[in-house]
Amino acid sequence: MLTQVLPAQFQQWLASYTAQGIKPVVLDVREPWEIAQASIQPGDDFELRCIPMHEIPGRLQELDPDHPIACLCHHGARSMSVAAFLVNHSFEDVSNITGGIDAWSLSADPSVPRY
Repeated sequence: MLTQVLPAQFQQWLASYTAQGIKPVVLDVREPWEIAQASIQPGDDFELRCIPMHEIPGRLQELDPDHPIACLCHHGARSMSVAAFLVNHSFEDVSNITGGIDAWSLSADPSVPRY
Protein backbone atom coordinates (compact mmCIF):
# COMPACT_ATOMS: atom_id res chain seq x y z
CA MET A 1 0.00 0.00 0.00
CA LEU A 2 1.29 3.47 -0.94
CA THR A 3 -0.07 6.53 0.83
CA GLN A 4 0.69 10.25 0.81
CA VAL A 5 1.52 12.03 4.07
CA LEU A 6 1.64 15.82 4.28
CA PRO A 7 4.41 17.07 6.59
CA ALA A 8 1.78 18.81 8.72
CA GLN A 9 0.12 15.38 9.20
CA PHE A 10 3.35 13.50 9.93
CA GLN A 11 2.88 13.45 13.71
CA GLN A 12 -0.60 11.98 13.28
CA TRP A 13 0.77 9.36 10.84
CA LEU A 14 3.56 8.57 13.29
CA ALA A 15 1.17 8.28 16.25
CA SER A 16 -0.85 5.63 14.41
CA TYR A 17 2.24 3.39 14.56
CA THR A 18 3.68 4.33 17.94
CA ALA A 19 0.32 3.53 19.53
CA GLN A 20 0.95 -0.04 18.32
CA GLY A 21 4.55 -0.05 19.56
CA ILE A 22 5.94 0.25 16.03
CA LYS A 23 8.89 2.53 15.23
CA PRO A 24 8.59 3.49 11.52
CA VAL A 25 11.49 4.41 9.27
CA VAL A 26 11.79 7.75 7.48
CA LEU A 27 13.87 7.00 4.40
CA ASP A 28 15.61 10.14 3.15
CA VAL A 29 16.56 9.47 -0.48
CA ARG A 30 18.39 12.77 -1.11
CA GLU A 31 22.09 13.12 -1.81
CA PRO A 32 24.49 13.61 1.14
CA TRP A 33 25.10 17.27 0.23
CA GLU A 34 21.34 17.91 0.40
CA ILE A 35 21.04 16.25 3.79
CA ALA A 36 23.90 18.47 5.00
CA GLN A 37 21.84 21.52 3.90
CA ALA A 38 18.61 20.53 5.64
CA SER A 39 17.47 17.49 7.55
CA ILE A 40 14.85 16.34 9.99
CA GLN A 41 15.93 15.06 13.37
CA PRO A 42 14.91 11.53 14.35
CA GLY A 43 13.14 11.11 17.63
CA ASP A 44 12.50 8.19 19.90
CA ASP A 45 9.46 7.35 17.80
CA PHE A 46 11.01 6.93 14.34
CA GLU A 47 14.30 5.93 12.75
CA LEU A 48 15.93 8.09 10.08
CA ARG A 49 17.73 6.21 7.31
CA CYS A 50 19.60 8.07 4.56
CA ILE A 51 20.09 6.15 1.31
CA PRO A 52 20.41 8.17 -1.92
CA MET A 53 17.81 7.28 -4.55
CA HIS A 54 20.32 5.78 -6.98
CA GLU A 55 21.63 3.42 -4.25
CA ILE A 56 18.24 1.98 -3.27
CA PRO A 57 18.26 -1.03 -5.66
CA GLY A 58 21.68 -2.17 -4.44
CA ARG A 59 20.85 -1.57 -0.78
CA LEU A 60 17.29 -2.90 -0.72
CA GLN A 61 18.31 -5.66 1.72
CA GLU A 62 18.96 -2.95 4.34
CA LEU A 63 15.22 -2.25 4.51
CA ASP A 64 12.55 -4.47 6.05
CA PRO A 65 9.61 -5.02 3.65
CA ASP A 66 7.27 -5.66 6.60
CA HIS A 67 8.14 -2.42 8.39
CA PRO A 68 6.41 0.95 7.72
CA ILE A 69 8.54 3.34 5.67
CA ALA A 70 7.93 7.00 4.81
CA CYS A 71 10.09 8.26 1.93
CA LEU A 72 11.43 11.83 1.88
CA CYS A 73 13.30 13.95 -0.68
CA HIS A 74 13.52 17.65 -1.58
CA HIS A 75 10.11 18.24 -3.18
CA GLY A 76 8.50 14.79 -3.24
CA ALA A 77 9.21 13.48 -6.75
CA ARG A 78 12.23 11.28 -6.00
CA SER A 79 10.65 9.96 -2.83
CA MET A 80 7.48 9.10 -4.75
CA SER A 81 9.55 7.13 -7.28
CA VAL A 82 11.35 5.28 -4.49
CA ALA A 83 8.06 4.61 -2.69
CA ALA A 84 6.57 3.11 -5.87
CA PHE A 85 9.75 1.05 -6.37
CA LEU A 86 9.46 -0.32 -2.82
CA VAL A 87 5.79 -1.22 -3.29
CA ASN A 88 6.71 -3.00 -6.54
CA HIS A 89 9.30 -4.98 -4.55
CA SER A 90 6.77 -6.33 -2.04
CA PHE A 91 7.09 -3.69 0.67
CA GLU A 92 3.83 -3.72 2.60
CA ASP A 93 3.39 -0.25 4.11
CA VAL A 94 5.03 2.63 2.24
CA SER A 95 4.24 6.34 2.37
CA ASN A 96 5.53 9.36 0.51
CA ILE A 97 6.06 12.58 2.43
CA THR A 98 4.30 14.94 0.03
CA GLY A 99 6.26 18.06 -0.86
CA GLY A 100 9.47 16.74 0.70
CA ILE A 101 11.79 18.56 3.06
CA ASP A 102 10.78 21.87 1.48
CA ALA A 103 7.15 21.41 2.53
CA TRP A 104 8.37 20.06 5.87
CA SER A 105 10.15 23.37 6.46
CA LEU A 106 7.08 25.38 5.46
CA SER A 107 4.40 23.48 7.37
CA ALA A 108 5.92 21.19 10.01
CA ASP A 109 9.20 22.67 11.25
CA PRO A 110 10.32 26.16 10.15
CA SER A 111 13.71 25.61 11.82
CA VAL A 112 14.61 23.28 8.93
CA PRO A 113 16.40 25.45 6.33
CA ARG A 114 15.06 25.70 2.78
CA TYR A 115 17.40 25.31 -0.18
